[in-house]
Amino acid sequence: MRNINFKKQYNFKRRAVRVRQHLHGTALKPRLCVVKSNMHIQVQLIDDDAGKTLGATATFAKEFRDTEFSKRNKASAKKLGERIAEIAREQNVKEVIFDRGPFKYHGVLAELADAARAGGLQF
Repeated sequence: MRNINFKKQYNFKRRAVRVRQHLHGTALKPRLCVVKSNMHIQVQLIDDDAGKTLGATATFAKEFRDTEFSKRNKASAKKLGERIAEIAREQNVKEVIFDRGPFKYHGVLAELADAARAGGLQF
């Protein structure tokens, strides 16, 4: 049992590194990093040159905490995509690099990306 879990975690980390080795965010074109857990979704705009987070939101943020958007589903992902696009506009960011990490681009991630594109981000 221990070896099976170790192998899953190992493969998870390898996929994340494989995707991220080609991505690098700057102040003009930050990295849009998406993290999914079993219950929540987190989104961040990251400037890798300065090592700073320009903006972030999540389903467990105060604004979503006691609403229908406090869980991991497509409706929440759409709302997060719209909100991160607003945060990017406040920072005068029009283009981003989408970092899906080890997750496949479908379902919740695709919905978030489509909402961010509809909000004005280009990637």
